[in-house]
Amino acid sequence: MKYWLLKSEPSAFGIDDFSTMKQRKTGWDGVRNYQARNFIRDDMKEGDQGFFYHSSCAVPGIAGIVTIVREAYPDKTAFERGHDHYDADSDPTNPRWFAIDVQLERKFSRVVTLDELRAHAGGKLKDMVVLKRGNRLSITPVTKSEWQFVLSLADA
Repeated sequence: MKYWLLKSEPSAFGIDDFSTMKQRKTGWDGVRNYQARNFIRDDMKEGDQGFFYHSSCAVPGIAGIVTIVREAYPDKTAFERGHDHYDADSDPTNPRWFAIDVQLERKFSRVVTLDELRAHAGGKLKDMVVLKRGNRLSITPVTKSEWQFVLSLADA
């Protein structure tokens, strides 16, 4: 099993939106960065877990845990004219963009804030990708030790 961090802007889709969905499951589409796309297409597998991260908001941070319940499939929003994620150069016979399905497993009782994560950037989280300067990827890998440490913060 691998671990991931998946970013979403709560003004577009936050953990509260997620927790009210039928079966607490949704497609994770709209990724338009090649490195993040490669994670989806090549590396993310059913059963992997991810932190659900609120970005571009007043208090960014990790709000909960999701599980990948369906592996990569072509992102249909790339082919839908008028959709925010439409890509005119996408070809349905040779898809460029992919999506996964994720299910909310747990909403934390509090957000583990970016500032709190940064407080451990010199120690246990020194290599955590989301804390690297200039990182803007919407999906990043998380090591098992980082995963366990963040869980300890959430449960503290």
